[in-house]
Amino acid sequence: MDLSEKLQLSFYQKTGELFYAIAAADKVVRKQEYETLKTLVQKEWKPLDTYKDEFGVDASYQLEIVFDWLDFESLDAEICYESFKAFYKEHPSLFTSKRKHLILKTAHAIANSFAGKNKSELQLLGKLQILLKH
Repeated sequence: MDLSEKLQLSFYQKTGELFYAIAAADKVVRKQEYETLKTLVQKEWKPLDTYKDEFGVDASYQLEIVFDWLDFESLDAEICYESFKAFYKEHPSLFTSKRKHLILKTAHAIANSFAGKNKSELQLLGKLQILLKH
């Protein structure tokens, strides 16, 4: 796996971290939030590109794998968001307009999946919106 492929894989891992942060913003990750992510990975993320992980599996599945692992570990949403933000600033070329659009669409869908968006999720979504404009 060359450096470019590793960066693409990291893109999916860090984006999975972001999606976990959105779901965990209110301190509770609900099954509906994870199910929404799984559905969007299948419908939207998997067809986006052809990157594979070291096992030949579509890299988009890293979104689910990382989300699930972070939920199991109960990591802090703000720390996960800041990790994504640092990666975004370090590798802006990985974030095409198509990817940014899909990130926002997925983040909003996760936040909406259980009883609408709450204050914590809205704040994080606002920060994300501002970040992705740069």
